[in-house]
Amino acid sequence: QVQLVESGGGLVQAGGSLRLSCAASGRFFSSYTMGWFRQAPGKEREFVAALSWSGGSTYYTDSVKGRFTISRDNAKNTVYLQMNSLKPEDTAVYYCAVRIGWAYLEHGDEYAFWGQGTQVTVSS
Repeated sequence: QVQLVESGGGLVQAGGSLRLSCAASGRFFSSYTMGWFRQAPGKEREFVAALSWSGGSTYYTDSVKGRFTISRDNAKNTVYLQMNSLKPEDTAVYYCAVRIGWAYLEHGDEYAFWGQGTQVTVSS
């Protein structure tokens, strides 16, 4: 089992920045892939970004490329999502998740463990 706890959400004006954190504990292995997803009210869950814990490879959905950065702190078993130039359409509950493997990164069903989510609200 892996436990994931997100933090860092909040209310920010358009153009502002937030940094989300996801702390992992339990049976966490360096071979895992970490992902960030989001879900806005009335919409389906959407993939945001992924990071290969061992190799550091990253992958982003097109709508956040150049604005969001996923990174990790090995010593803290924590993954971050730095979000810059935020837009009202980024408003959602953001979830981190963990899986094995690097295929079909955008498929939420491939992720075995999920955090509880943190709310991000961007005002216009």
